[in-house]
Amino acid sequence: MIIEKAASQLEALGNESRLKIYRTLVRAGRRGIPVGQLQERVGIPASTLSHHLKRLLDTGLASQERQATTLICRADYSSMQSLIGFLMDECCADEGCAAANNEDEAAA
Repeated sequence: MIIEKAASQLEALGNESRLKIYRTLVRAGRRGIPVGQLQERVGIPASTLSHHLKRLLDTGLASQERQATTLICRADYSSMQSLIGFLMDECCADEGCAAANNEDEAAA
């Protein structure tokens, strides 16, 4: 993952309302959630929700699909996994704890 993309996604999630929206999308699963239900769950005005959703869409953390007259919102799980992987890739690289933890687990 490119560091600029990770920074943009983390910045988007750094807003309390967007983080709440995103967590709601993640909880909804791969089927997603209609925008009306999303608005009810997060308890913010439609225009505010639209503004925050746009940011999540622009950073690739979420997607939308129209099904007839309903707009379905979904978390983009591959983007979420890429971001988490980016954060974990070099976990304890300078300390060597990842290898040490694996050895400890194998011994147990």
